[in-house]
Amino acid sequence: MLDISFFKHLSDKKMLVVGDVMLDRYWHGDSQRISPEAPVPVVKISGHDDKVGGAANVARNIAHLDGRVTLMGIVGDDENATLLDQLLAQESINSALIRQSQQPTITKLRVISRHQQVVRLDFEDRFISEHAHSLKEAFAKSVQDYDFVVFSDYNKGSLDEVSDMIRIARQHNKPVLVDPKSDDLSKYRGATVITPNLKEFIMAGGKVESEQAITESARQIMQDCDIESILLTRSEQGMSMITRTSKVDMPAQVLEVSDVTGAGDTVIATLSMMLAAGCPVDEAAKIANLAAGIVVAKLGAATVSPEELYKAANKALFASRQSHYQTPVEDVLKHIGFAKLSGEKIVFTNGCFDILHAGHVHYLEQAKALGDRLVVGLNNDASVSRLKGANRPVNSFENRATVLTGLASVDWVIPFGEQTGDQFDDTPYHLIQQIMPDILVKGGDYQIEQIVGADLVQDNGGEVAVIEFLDGCSTTRIIEKIQHNKEQEN
Repeated sequence: MLDISFFKHLSDKKMLVVGDVMLDRYWHGDSQRISPEAPVPVVKISGHDDKVGGAANVARNIAHLDGRVTLMGIVGDDENATLLDQLLAQESINSALIRQSQQPTITKLRVISRHQQVVRLDFEDRFISEHAHSLKEAFAKSVQDYDFVVFSDYNKGSLDEVSDMIRIARQHNKPVLVDPKSDDLSKYRGATVITPNLKEFIMAGGKVESEQAITESARQIMQDCDIESILLTRSEQGMSMITRTSKVDMPAQVLEVSDVTGAGDTVIATLSMMLAAGCPVDEAAKIANLAAGIVVAKLGAATVSPEELYKAANKALFASRQSHYQTPVEDVLKHIGFAKLSGEKIVFTNGCFDILHAGHVHYLEQAKALGDRLVVGLNNDASVSRLKGANRPVNSFENRATVLTGLASVDWVIPFGEQTGDQFDDTPYHLIQQIMPDILVKGGDYQIEQIVGADLVQDNGGEVAVIEFLDGCSTTRIIEKIQHNKEQEN
């Protein structure tokens, strides 16, 4: 079960992204005729977009998750490098790019017409050994200033000395994540996690004819290359997080894919951020899988926001539970915390709800309408007996909770009314204190100052509301009517 506290620490660590940096340029225009010079479309350019690409897109994804990130890489001494610096500043990414005059900044220019790519023009030359060495030297001088290191390898030459860089990072006890491109994974010896796709995994010697083969060959690679774990991205089959002792398979999160551009960048960025926040590797992989599902449903090299991750994580956890009330209270409180982080308004009410009737249904619908999620505090059986008499409840807690959670208006049911020694607490005060709802609701003709927990909620900036009960509806009256009918029958 995920701990929501991880999402509160996304800005705690300093992240360093190192790798092949690119500038992605998009020229847009309409095309209505074929050139008389050659059988190619004529595109009349009407606009353009410039975006960071390659390792810079990994840094961009981290920044959009509220991470504090620095980018290291090699660029040319040209206008495109200056443009990259400007774009990085706009994305709140600290630039530590190394300029050199022998090679141009890697630039990919795409001409787009009617949402279709007409042609891509690549401006690049593979960086030479002295460039890779200069990057390693700069990395060695600054790596101690960061908490996590992410290498993004696009096989452009920037990371030709990545083996030494990983060794240096581990000497400083820095966790290292790698998005690999080489079919020789021994280059990444010592990495904490690598994130190959299926094609890269096969090229590196991975076997994929069965799940057992995937697991065994991945562990052999990990052993041979001294890599702690592999997050294998498997396209429509989702992902698999493989460690020395476990394998967790995660299904793909979307059925309709709009664009897979940059999805791998989002995966490693999210994985690194969750690990940096203290999340266990298996759970971090699950969140990265959710992020991939979000980003591939968008067009272009998109990113994911913390708010989107909160909502996706909360939805996944909410959908996976077996029951609204059988889930341990601690886990329900985490669900509620996720909902709050997602910006959802939490409403709380409480009662015995012994025999559910139309008045209850009407009341709960009105309560739910005040916010996004409704939490019902439900008196346990002993509490109902103390409040209503020895013959109550008519229905056990399990039955009452089952009926309540069958209502569309109710999101969670939590029991209260515990006994501590000789003391009984039949009020929801401590439950309200734990949940701290945005809106506290009570039914009847109470004055707000009479409502248990009103002071807690109001002091926390919340609201207290009183909803009138539906006339003529009462559990006591229903019981009395049943008893009266029985007496008449006898």
